[in-house]
Amino acid sequence: MKSCAIGSASTSKETNQARECPDHLLVLVHGILSSPSDWKYFKQELKARLGSKFYIHASSVNSYLQTLTGIDMAGKRLADEVSEVVQKHPQLQRISFVAHSLGGLFARYAIGILYLPSQPSKKLMNPSITGLDPVSFITLATPHLGVRGRQQLPFLMGVPVLEKIAAPIAPFIVGRTGRQLFLTDGKASDPPLLLRMATDCEQGQFISALRAFKLRAVYANVSYDHMVGWRTSSIRRESELSKPPRKSLEGYKHVVNVRYCPAIQSDGPSFEDNTAGAKEAAQKQPSSKEAKEYHDILEEEMVRGLQQVSWQKVDVSFHSAIWPFFAHNNIHVKQEWLHYEGAGVVSHVADTLKQQEHGAFLEANL
Repeated sequence: MKSCAIGSASTSKETNQARECPDHLLVLVHGILSSPSDWKYFKQELKARLGSKFYIHASSVNSYLQTLTGIDMAGKRLADEVSEVVQKHPQLQRISFVAHSLGGLFARYAIGILYLPSQPSKKLMNPSITGLDPVSFITLATPHLGVRGRQQLPFLMGVPVLEKIAAPIAPFIVGRTGRQLFLTDGKASDPPLLLRMATDCEQGQFISALRAFKLRAVYANVSYDHMVGWRTSSIRRESELSKPPRKSLEGYKHVVNVRYCPAIQSDGPSFEDNTAGAKEAAQKQPSSKEAKEYHDILEEEMVRGLQQVSWQKVDVSFHSAIWPFFAHNNIHVKQEWLHYEGAGVVSHVADTLKQQEHGAFLEANL
């Protein structure tokens, strides 16, 4: 897309061109071992439905094996990429993210380090993401709570033995990212990265950054997703899971439920307890009772931390699809010819973005 730089020119032609320039940056972030090509169908549909106000950028800095270097490293690369895009397109005023799978964690890390608090002295009246007004933050089948625990990694079929041995094996298959997803990263004295990302800390203002967005939405597969469980992708406790409706919302095939969950005030995750000793014991004996108790505590702390902001939770069910076991890629139509069942989900995301864009525009012009 041609860059539109707004300068001091006063001709009517230049003024009209400025008005037509997209001023809302939409960043698409792919998942593990993937590339920007995953967004081909999604991007085409967004362009058709959203019009000319959005500048759609599919991130390319974390393709394929680069997704295995760690969530923090990939998040930093994504943050640098977003900053470069913003610098090249000075007309941009607003920013939104749509991320699939592991890309949702990359995006959460990136916004944490791109977050700028309000600074009236510098005429920055509201919190921003790299100087832009945050509008929508949307994830699709993202393991927000990691993949440790019962049925968080569904292709293990909930078999306890497989779930116990997966954690020590994961780093050999998916590298540093695997340690972080299984909550075994870092020294015994340090909380896992995903727990840190459920609060504001020296590494990034992760919760403040999420709070700055006008909408935070999680789309989660209730079943048939072989990579990411319903609980972790929808930021729910196991006790909060209930049988989902089987009827799709009108106009959005396979979208079965939309629920608004308000923020719950809490102190967020606490790093001042004795988790250091518990973490060391859990790493030495990953199949022990103490290890299970430690990881149950971690999950609860992450849920409490992320519940400090409100979420729109969208449940997706491909139970009636011809190939339901493709749910993880259906949800964003990775390949149109194979994953076309997710077209209704893409439409729902596009309409959600459009609605939020309209609200942000009205707010800015009141």
